[in-house]
Amino acid sequence: MKKTLLTNARLVNEGEIREGDLLIEGERIARIDSGISDPNARVIDLEGSFLMPGGIDDQVHFREPGLTHKGNIATESRAAVAGGITTFMEQPNTKPQTTSIEALEAKHALAAESAHANYSFLFGGTNDNLEELKRLDPLSCSGVKLFLGSSTGNMLVDDEKVLESIFRSTQLVISAHCEDETTIRENLERYNKKYGDDIPMSCHPEIRSEEACYLSSSKAVALARATGARLHVFHLSTAKETELFRNDIPLAEKQITAEVCLHHLWFSDAEYENKGSLIKWNPAVKTAADREGLWEALLDDRIDIIATDHAPHTWEEKQNPYTSAPSGGPLVQHLIPALMEKSLDGVISPERIVEKLCHNPAIRFDIADRGYLREGFYADLAVVETNSPWTVAKENLLYKCGWSPFEGTRFRSRISHTFVNGHLAFEQGQVAAERHAKRLTFNRQ
Repeated sequence: MKKTLLTNARLVNEGEIREGDLLIEGERIARIDSGISDPNARVIDLEGSFLMPGGIDDQVHFREPGLTHKGNIATESRAAVAGGITTFMEQPNTKPQTTSIEALEAKHALAAESAHANYSFLFGGTNDNLEELKRLDPLSCSGVKLFLGSSTGNMLVDDEKVLESIFRSTQLVISAHCEDETTIRENLERYNKKYGDDIPMSCHPEIRSEEACYLSSSKAVALARATGARLHVFHLSTAKETELFRNDIPLAEKQITAEVCLHHLWFSDAEYENKGSLIKWNPAVKTAADREGLWEALLDDRIDIIATDHAPHTWEEKQNPYTSAPSGGPLVQHLIPALMEKSLDGVISPERIVEKLCHNPAIRFDIADRGYLREGFYADLAVVETNSPWTVAKENLLYKCGWSPFEGTRFRSRISHTFVNGHLAFEQGQVAAERHAKRLTFNRQ
């Protein structure tokens, strides 16, 4: 059995950092200790770098099938492992949409042939596929996704009776995109009358407003409380929404949880002037005060998970006027370096990054044997060098779309090695040609 010994590491895991070594045998972590030696192992001296579990990104759009001019499972998962992300959960708004069991299994087959990182997919709920959702094997996917506001692919669920039935019909986590559609349409109509198609990008957070977000999130939370559903609210963008969530019980006991994405922690509405559509997401990047409120809620545990909502579009698509420029952008390669930048600034500790990016997604989505540095768990690992500055530029991007909102940003940390199931998937700037990704399994009955 192939062995790899990682020595002189600072292991970041379960709330602490300690110096030590980690031995990989085959696909799994065999031993964590200090002073490990094994004459049959390849030795990699990490020279004091951080060794953490590989990131679990529970919200990505890799655009396959049907939208592969923007990205595909192969290209975007290569970018993921280059960024220390070893597991992804992909969203259902592809073509065809992942709203049938047949389409779900077809996506898994695509990933088995092309993914560089471990994978699962969310099953999309719609106004008319309730019976198909009831037939869904709870071990077949990471959860259910509902769009309570329209976005790319328009899978809006706006029939309240159907929505309640979905909430009552599944024990899987329901992940929801929450924006009130009526509010958005009224706001857009008002701005269209004023500007036509060429609405300034700076108006995006006024159209997809705090009110639109809070109305939808609060309704979803109320429905989850009434029905007992397991609800996870994706990509919070306002400080006001954080008031809806609890921090007085452990994550494992929460029925209702929340998430924040990198762009809402990093950017603010002040940057629309320079970055324009490159920071146009749904929900919108909002004020600096909202950003600070999101950080506060993340650190006091009202927000449980950090993700990317990685959603590539081509450069040409992004150059369109406001009403036709799509929302979304590529982020999965830069999540950990950006978070580590905040760590070096004293905003968040490495231990908390690992909690929110690795441990908590594994807990929330019942993922088996991943998300921790534990003996017997899969060796999904990311090595982070913290004194290794680099600048994001087109020549070091792995996204198929070829651009990033972080271009020109200087990060002080970089991913040097990524292991997926015990195999080196990325080493010193190079993605391995061989793939060793696996379909996720779950601790569910």
